[in-house]
Amino acid sequence: MGEPALVLHFHPGWGATGRAGGPTVIDALVESGAYVSQWVTGTSNGGLAAHPGGDRWAWESRLFAGRYDDSPPGDRPVYGAWNRHGDAYGAAPRFGSAYLRLRPAAVDRATFCWPDSVHRPEAFGGPDRLDELCALADAGGLLTDPLDDYVEAQMHGGVLLSRDVEAVVVDPSDLDAHRRPLGRLPFPVEVHPGYRVSARDIDPGYRGEVPVALAGRLGDEVTPAALSTAQRTGDHDPQALKWLWHCLARFGRLRGDRRDP
Repeated sequence: MGEPALVLHFHPGWGATGRAGGPTVIDALVESGAYVSQWVTGTSNGGLAAHPGGDRWAWESRLFAGRYDDSPPGDRPVYGAWNRHGDAYGAAPRFGSAYLRLRPAAVDRATFCWPDSVHRPEAFGGPDRLDELCALADAGGLLTDPLDDYVEAQMHGGVLLSRDVEAVVVDPSDLDAHRRPLGRLPFPVEVHPGYRVSARDIDPGYRGEVPVALAGRLGDEVTPAALSTAQRTGDHDPQALKWLWHCLARFGRLRGDRRDP
């Protein structure tokens, strides 16, 4: 395990616009030099409710006492998680196979909560409350899905790649698929042990039969890069793709050549 850090998850090879034929997320990151929120992109690896009066607007209004109610999209916070255990796969893989690991100084511009802000948490605050929030997360209680086991972070003041990011950590399949844009990033590229899953590895009780069937159609084993390719075609139901990613993250962790229990 590594050191605790603030991380921002993403899928490098997914389409940045949500439409077939557009740039990938990693291409968009390289070109813009910034990690931006769903308020800017109109896409999300979680719920998509970033519009005035929507659920995300209401959560942010409550959490931040109306601070962002009238702010333009680019001024709103971006969401990540505190990797409290220094997990090689990051803090919140529900939201992507890769993650940006931020520099320690970035923590001073962050707020944190547990559980996820979708649950309207009461436990919320700055870095001085991290120990308390991590203890709540370690105790669990409300959560039964391992993919929900994270302390949410909200980064304020923007995230610039050149200023705020220490490294990017990617799946081996994404390293092979996106070497050129990854090589243009202004910080080191690291690799975690990887994800790989087949239809027979997935418990259909977890996200239903739909992602199991999709995994079978995509081939013998699904990797993050293979799932990204499927997503960019526009031929598959977005919810089915999201569920299959959850299954890949839940059942497909590898340690060397061994599947992680």
